Amino acid sequence: MKPIVAIVGRPNVGKSTLFNNLVGDKIAIVDDMPGVTRDRLYRDTEWSGSEFVVVDTGGLEPRNNDFMMTKIKEQAEVAMNEADVILFVVDGKGGLNPLDDEIAYILRKKNKPVILCVNKIDNFNEQQEDIYDFYGLGFEYLVPISGAHKVNLGDMLDIVVDIIGRLEFPEEDDSILKLAVIGKPNAGKSSLVNRLAGEERTIVSDIAGTTRDAIDTIIEYKDNKYMIIDTAGIRRKSKVEESLEYYSVLRAIKTIKRADVCILMLDAKEGLTEQDKRIAGIAAEEMKPIIVVMNKWDLVDKNTHTMKKVKEELYAELPFLSYAPIEFISALTGQRTTNLLEISDRIYEEYTKRISTGLLNTILKDAILMNNPPTRKGRLVKINYATQVSVAPPRFVLFCNYPELIHFSYARYIENKFREAFGFDGTPIMISFEKKNSDD
Repeated sequence: MKPIVAIVGRPNVGKSTLFNNLVGDKIAIVDDMPGVTRDRLYRDTEWSGSEFVVVDTGGLEPRNNDFMMTKIKEQAEVAMNEADVILFVVDGKGGLNPLDDEIAYILRKKNKPVILCVNKIDNFNEQQEDIYDFYGLGFEYLVPISGAHKVNLGDMLDIVVDIIGRLEFPEEDDSILKLAVIGKPNAGKSSLVNRLAGEERTIVSDIAGTTRDAIDTIIEYKDNKYMIIDTAGIRRKSKVEESLEYYSVLRAIKTIKRADVCILMLDAKEGLTEQDKRIAGIAAEEMKPIIVVMNKWDLVDKNTHTMKKVKEELYAELPFLSYAPIEFISALTGQRTTNLLEISDRIYEEYTKRISTGLLNTILKDAILMNNPPTRKGRLVKINYATQVSVAPPRFVLFCNYPELIHFSYARYIENKFREAFGFDGTPIMISFEKKNSDD
């Protein structure tokens, strides 16, 4: 699993600008007004051959100072629990702030590597005086940087990579299927975990997770072992304060990255919410197999068409999960809960399935015969052959003369034909088009 590097600090110290320059993409909205980062953002990046995930925790728009203090403390607390390395950003031009002291106090309490990044230092020689006060915060690593002008970011990343190189990550047991139960609070995630680990199952062991509120439970069912990773509730933001919920994305990323299969729990009484869509989006971005689970189905008034109607609505709202099976359960009564283990086994097999090149090309030729790639800009697109280059997720490369002319709708057509022929239920698949070498 890739280490997580979280950027924390009070609002308006330049966290989003630093994040954008670290991941090489203008993803976060950068503005001089505090609180413009509406979501915690994350991207995979690498430096000197070391890969890691950078998370921008964003600022906030407080109604009052007490509220601001509380939320920023929570953010630092979460970063401390979830991240492997913390970039604590302070404003070198603005000087030391009481909030910086508060955050530093929280970060010092636990044994996590912290790099104090004194930002907005565009000219070290002229601004040396601006840096001295920050040594008083007592961190081993202090680096003057300019996130906006990319000054000294290399030195800072060298320290990140050096720290990562010395970290020890627990080895995961590959023989146990890891299931991440994701979703917002009160959707019944804990009830499901408890139900699956109940008296009728053998609890092999309970392992405390990496944070005080994530528990990995190992269960046995029909001679197979499963590790259930419970995310302890991904909360939605408060409508009253319009605050950011600092727990959600970081926990979801960490859990989803560890998992072999994701189980997205929805509350059937409440239906699909924006928060559910966001969590589903993270799992889809990470290219994980996923089961969409409608929990509390026993509480829904239904007739013979209800299930079909709900499925249609969910697929319409989550078009990027068109491959995901939808299950209807009651974690409380146990109705259909063990189905989830059997479905998880099945879709993980699909996720790791390999198709022979011969068979793949037979299906590809049939698909092209039925529907040729459209001629674009007066040029005829010719697809020569396909090969599967990897599993988990299954990834296919199709070689052709003009890959840049392939429209996404044709790529989707090929994906559908592959799914018709080979299944791949519950799993995302990747199809890319590459230039055929002239000497092939």
